[in-house]
Amino acid sequence: MALSILHRITGMGLGLGTLLMTYWLVAAAAGPNWFADAQVFLNSWIGRIILLGFTASLMFHFCNGVRHLFWDAGKGFELSTARASGIAVLIGTAVLTVAVWIIGYEIRG
Repeated sequence: MALSILHRITGMGLGLGTLLMTYWLVAAAAGPNWFADAQVFLNSWIGRIILLGFTASLMFHFCNGVRHLFWDAGKGFELSTARASGIAVLIGTAVLTVAVWIIGYEIRG
């Protein structure tokens, strides 16, 4: 039940995060001064926390969405399997979030 509620919450978070990414893209198109302002915000501590939350929301929503695809196929409803897949979703979320941030820092140099 908790993961179902979290799935809905992360869905709303993804909508808000998409607005932030849209702001970033519009700032890039608007010119160097606008883009510099957007970069300053996104590189601030609050911007990084928001981006980390957005990344974690995206990874959770993806992993839990895969879990729901299995459920849609009629698989994984047994209590032990449902619990194990819930734990796998949480572990997958953490691993993928960390991997995205590590790869992002590697690319940035």
